Amino acid sequence: MADFANLLHGFSVALSFYHVALIVAGVLLGILVGVLPGLGAPNGVTLLLPLTFTMDPVSAIILLSSMYWGALFGGSTTSILFNIPGEPSSVATTFDGYPMAKQGRATEALATAFFSAGIGALTGVIVITLLAGWIAEFALRFSSPEFFAIYLLAFCSFIGLGGGDPMKAGVSLLAGLAFATVGMDTVSGELRLTFGFTDLLRGVSFLVAVIGLFGIGELLLTVQEELKFKGVSSKIEIREIFKALARLPHYWATFLRSAAIGVWMGITPGGPTAASFMSYGIGRRFGRYGRNFGKGEPEGVVAPEVADHSAGTSALLPMLALGVPGSATAAVMMGGLMIWGLQPGPLLFVEQPDFVWGLIASMYLSNVIAVVLVLATVPLFASILRIPFGIIGPIIIVVCLIGAYTVANAAFDVWLAVAFGIVGYVFKRLDYPIAPLVLAMVLGDKAEDAFRQSMLYSGGSLSIFWSNPLVGTLMGLAILLLVWPLVSAAVARLRPAATSETGAR
Repeated sequence: MADFANLLHGFSVALSFYHVALIVAGVLLGILVGVLPGLGAPNGVTLLLPLTFTMDPVSAIILLSSMYWGALFGGSTTSILFNIPGEPSSVATTFDGYPMAKQGRATEALATAFFSAGIGALTGVIVITLLAGWIAEFALRFSSPEFFAIYLLAFCSFIGLGGGDPMKAGVSLLAGLAFATVGMDTVSGELRLTFGFTDLLRGVSFLVAVIGLFGIGELLLTVQEELKFKGVSSKIEIREIFKALARLPHYWATFLRSAAIGVWMGITPGGPTAASFMSYGIGRRFGRYGRNFGKGEPEGVVAPEVADHSAGTSALLPMLALGVPGSATAAVMMGGLMIWGLQPGPLLFVEQPDFVWGLIASMYLSNVIAVVLVLATVPLFASILRIPFGIIGPIIIVVCLIGAYTVANAAFDVWLAVAFGIVGYVFKRLDYPIAPLVLAMVLGDKAEDAFRQSMLYSGGSLSIFWSNPLVGTLMGLAILLLVWPLVSAAVARLRPAATSETGAR
């Protein structure tokens, strides 16, 4: 009941003309960011972040989150019309969305994707509404050992639940932790890893890193692939929109299954991309029309879109309540909170209720507005992709470099963004995940401070991390996730051996 009252208060904050205008502007900017390959939600939010420094935190977070939702919708547009995922999480949408468009069912594919995305996003917001207060109250019991344990759990989740090569995820995490130590040590005041560069005294800005990793890195990859935009008609037919809407109840089981996958992958560090692929794969195996996946099946659009958007939305829950972002974009937003002078975590709900509940209320509004705007602007934004990439690419590069410079008005950051762009390109070519690196850069200082405070409190004894059931459980889960790939590999080896022995008998 208290959460419902807080939500009503949040709507009174979000429903001002100024905030609604920010939602519309953010969604439109997000759709543009999602449509243009090489930008994406993390980079778009990063580029917009310096413009929010003069805004109050409530307005700033509403603008950034609205851009995030718009970017997710924009990525679906290009996936269906051009077979070009504007967002990594939209890749799975191409498998059935583009075949539907080539069959002359572009409107059906787009409407199915957008309505499914809206339902998935609203599911994530409802989960945040119901669980945020409870998680915040639970997290008030945390002290420095518990906070270190939760940070360690977040890091280990990428290794145990990331879905990719755990060794590569570990390398990415360690690289991010190394970048997080550059600059002045907050405890001793000593300089670390500056190598004589005075510009590194303030450390490596995660904003500059994200611009390079996601923006410049994606463009380098795009240039190598010699991307050419070849799309189908982007005309929207009103009658087909209502037909697609009427058919959606037939996929109720897919909605429930995909939403559950998305919420879980959002709260854990799996993220929207992993959620969309997992949902598509499970839908192909267990879905009512799974045998038609890849041939232009609407259920093949519903499954990844619901999971993608429910994961993207629910990723903000651990960021707000625990200070642990569930996705790369949530990590960037959390960095923004700290720049605005806010501390993510349970006390945020007590000290800044207008901020938290204004954001949650705006998420309901922005996702509904996004569905309407994306349907209305599909022809406009699709036409942008018919501009030669030789023109769009340099413009995106210039925007990225200007964004890197404006972070601290330092030319050194421009070169740093280019260096991170090369790192991002190499990571993507070698299939190393970038999200763990960004997460480690954002949480590295906080994890180190929590660990050192715990050591000071315990006189250097590691037993403090098992001093009570709460911290012991968190540490146990973290260790379990860390060794889970080894356990899975051992079980996989034993199973064929046991099968062969049974066959021999």
